[in-house]
Amino acid sequence: MNMFARIPTKKTRTRFDIGVDNDRAVDLTLWHSSYVEGTKDDEGSTSLVFSLKEKVGALVDALKVFQNHNVNLHHIESRPSKTDKGEYEFFVSCDNQKGGLKEAIDELQTASKSLTILSRNTEDNVESVPWFPRKIAELDRFANQILTYGSELDADHPGFTDPVYRARRKEFADIAFNYKHGKPIPNVVYTKEEINTWKTIFRELTKLYPTHACLEFNHVFPLLIDNCGYRDNNIPQLEDISKFLKDCTGFRLRPVAGLLSSRDFLAGLAFRVFHSTQYIRHPSRPMYTPEPDVCHELLGHVPLFADPAFAQFSQELGLASLGAPDEYIQKLATCYWFTVEFGLCRQEGQIKAYGAGLLSSFGELQYCLSDKPELRPFDPIKTAEQKYPITEMQPVYYVAETFETAQAKMRAFAATIPRPFSVRYNAYTESVEVITKMDQVMNLTKAIKGDIDLLEQALNKIN
Repeated sequence: MNMFARIPTKKTRTRFDIGVDNDRAVDLTLWHSSYVEGTKDDEGSTSLVFSLKEKVGALVDALKVFQNHNVNLHHIESRPSKTDKGEYEFFVSCDNQKGGLKEAIDELQTASKSLTILSRNTEDNVESVPWFPRKIAELDRFANQILTYGSELDADHPGFTDPVYRARRKEFADIAFNYKHGKPIPNVVYTKEEINTWKTIFRELTKLYPTHACLEFNHVFPLLIDNCGYRDNNIPQLEDISKFLKDCTGFRLRPVAGLLSSRDFLAGLAFRVFHSTQYIRHPSRPMYTPEPDVCHELLGHVPLFADPAFAQFSQELGLASLGAPDEYIQKLATCYWFTVEFGLCRQEGQIKAYGAGLLSSFGELQYCLSDKPELRPFDPIKTAEQKYPITEMQPVYYVAETFETAQAKMRAFAATIPRPFSVRYNAYTESVEVITKMDQVMNLTKAIKGDIDLLEQALNKIN
């Protein structure tokens, strides 16, 4: 689940149960910036891209602007302008620790022909383009910018007064906190008590999957049993699952120490990376958890990430979020809620569940297919505006005809998001390409033409 409590507008209590619980426009190819939320701004929370006429001392004049307003600089790059031979383009990464950044930007705007702001602090820079990762390794930059961490549990958490559980949670959090892209995910030796909690949940849910889960889920689940150690007496390891998913669809898992913001979590999906928790809920209440845990992640989310159509749909959501304004992040997060978390689909004349919040909840998996909730066709424009409860079962679910049709609708919706560029994921370099120039469009056209030629050859050979 993850996205449930990742919407950072307020602190909420989220329910996951398997029973019924009554408590219940600029070329950014080489340029990047970083920001660590909640810590001293010593890495540069804002980046500026601006152009100046080529002359001796042009950069010196620009640097004086920052000096005069006490703005710290962390990184500087320059290059001849690609659009105007008489100008140079500059990239500067800076911070606002002394409060003079706004004045420096205002002064630069009068001297520069063009100026673009990239920032993690969009509230302070309303005209800025929200920063987003361009390479998969850049997920390291925000993976630890979490809303909760380790043993810091809310007072209503079942494990709040359990020092042993809190210490155990911090062990899991430390694994995630120290993880870097490209490294194997450390295995965890789960305790007998933790395995018993998993066993309770696993046995109850697997009784319902054949009749309540979608066809794709039921196709993949036996493969996870054969390849990843899915059993009632064994909690699978994230590293084993990640390798399996990589072979199937290119998706991979990454351990996370707590709850990410909606923007950061969606950005991971753009790279086919799912941020997964590794800890398990408190043993005193195996049918309830106020946050995502390994049961929700591995039983609810993982199976469908091995399905090509669903994996593509999930990535479309992530790509749509890159550089999107905050209000559209909220819309995309709501679409995520009603699809990846609580989605239903129509198969062979019947309604089936594909959302992870349903497939990891014994109680809601039964409820969602009853005659109690209202079912509506999935339409991103309308779905994005739908309000929903967090601490109780959903009164409304959205039904997708197929993952492919849902994906097409999400693409059409993404086209309405106001961004001065388009983005494309390059699977070969595991990076996001920002498309703003005609030569990039031409290169993309050539790549598409090559795929079409290959398709024609394959059809001819089949015929």
